[in-house]
Amino acid sequence: MGKFHFGNMAKVRNQITYTLSPYEQKPFAKAIKLGLPNSIRRIVEEMPYVLPPLLIAYGIYSWTANESIRLHRKASGHH
Repeated sequence: MGKFHFGNMAKVRNQITYTLSPYEQKPFAKAIKLGLPNSIRRIVEEMPYVLPPLLIAYGIYSWTANESIRLHRKASGHH
């Protein structure tokens, strides 16, 4: 029981681990060359699903805002 402390809780056999130094990693390698076009492609692919509901919602919001302004005028046509 005395050998078990945090970081040395279990013995693992026949397991090979590979690590790469943080100084050898290139986290943004090819990010602009590959990542940007991929992001644009994914956005364009989702537009047919996202754009129509957004346009409908904007149309409803715009109509209700204009209708509210029209109805709250002093001379709205109602006597």
